[in-house]
Amino acid sequence: NLPIKAILVPETLKGYVLIEAEGPHFVEKAIAGIKHVRSRIQGIVSFKEVEQYVVMKPVIDELDEEDLVEIVGGPFKGMRAKITRIDKTKEEVILELLEATFTLPITVHADYVRLVEKAKKEEAE
Repeated sequence: NLPIKAILVPETLKGYVLIEAEGPHFVEKAIAGIKHVRSRIQGIVSFKEVEQYVVMKPVIDELDEEDLVEIVGGPFKGMRAKITRIDKTKEEVILELLEATFTLPITVHADYVRLVEKAKKEEAE
């Protein structure tokens, strides 16, 4: 029966729980007796700061050509590859497998890749 308005457990912010309540003493009552609660950071957080944890960006927006990725689904799961081309309309990436004996371009949906390393951009002189 506490006036707690919202609780947010962001996936990308491990170990943190954001609690919205009418006052800090209500948060204290809510977390009392919960194991592994080490400390509490009191303060007001703007929606703009929280928005990045609520609104998920598509994976394809973070990818660029020449980036190294790991395939997380499908028959090539666990293999590393380099992005050769990105089709944002279909949300697909064309990859070159690094662990293959010969270069074979494969097309994979962007949700089946995880970014491992951004491509190093060379500065023009």
